[in-house]
Amino acid sequence: MPKPHSMSEKIALITGASRGLGAALAEALAPEHHIVAVARTTGALEELDDRIRARGGAATLAPMDITNRDAMAQLCRSIHDRWGGIALWAHTAVQVPPLTPAHHIDAKDWDRAVATNVTATGILIPFIAPLLGADGSALFFDDPAGGAKFHGAYGATKAAQITLARAWVGETGTTGPQVHVLTPAPMATALRARFHPGEDRSRLASPKDEAARLLDSLV
Repeated sequence: MPKPHSMSEKIALITGASRGLGAALAEALAPEHHIVAVARTTGALEELDDRIRARGGAATLAPMDITNRDAMAQLCRSIHDRWGGIALWAHTAVQVPPLTPAHHIDAKDWDRAVATNVTATGILIPFIAPLLGADGSALFFDDPAGGAKFHGAYGATKAAQITLARAWVGETGTTGPQVHVLTPAPMATALRARFHPGEDRSRLASPKDEAARLLDSLV
């Protein structure tokens, strides 16, 4: 039987929750929110669940690909049926293609980046907006360095995503939900290490610290 919505139980939906900033946000929000964690990697989601439970929190794991429109529609319907809505959506899922000159971009890599970074965002906003209502908050994460050389496929699709998010910011200023475009500092993530081997990671922020800083900036 579906669980009735409780105003005392705040729900946070994290898309891209398995690692990096998404996982750190999930852990930071868990003390006051039930986390709905979406990611493709089941093992990493289970590890996140263990960490959340160790701190007394609770999570619902949704191992799925955000580019699967039908799966995401079903998830949003299930969230509505179980809780009635959500307090917060943090969209951290991202596809970063291999670094390459613009004239060497592989068509399949380009298609995957467009599907994840642009198309899925355009589909998810209409799905999730009704769950947020007027009082919820949606968080997107900009990357000003996305247009650096060899980052063309990533930078172009990330910029398209953020352009869409900024339009939503402008459209909801007086009606809600509260939509925010935040800018994380460069972080010491596994993804960044893959594309910046040999970088001095001591100069990078930790995802945990950035999650705390970004959430504090919303207060």
